[in-house]
Amino acid sequence: MNDRELLRLAQEASTRAYAPYSNFPVGAALECEDGTVFLGCNVENAAFGECICAERTAVVKAVSEGYTKFRRIAVYGTGKNYCMPCGACRQVLSEFSPDMEVLASKEGGGYVSYPLNKLLAYSFKL
Repeated sequence: MNDRELLRLAQEASTRAYAPYSNFPVGAALECEDGTVFLGCNVENAAFGECICAERTAVVKAVSEGYTKFRRIAVYGTGKNYCMPCGACRQVLSEFSPDMEVLASKEGGGYVSYPLNKLLAYSFKL
């Protein structure tokens, strides 16, 4: 699967987001080492602390199915800036695959790619 295909899946996942408060739907497509892909979308809640990002939704789905080694994640959000994973998502992704690739897109189809360990250089480790 190439970058554009993974980003298209992330965009598709964003259509299922529940974002009545921010009106900012986000989708994620998490590719495991074996090529399996898990999709996630953001799910908001009136108690804002209970919201979950698209990236963490995809991770939870993957882990619940027995997958813990990830190759890359594509994140899609509408907007003029690249839709980057938040700090909490970066830490959760780093728990499993600190060297994975992160594809972050923006409106119009542009995207950037970074190794996760560059986005979260000093992740929390026990």
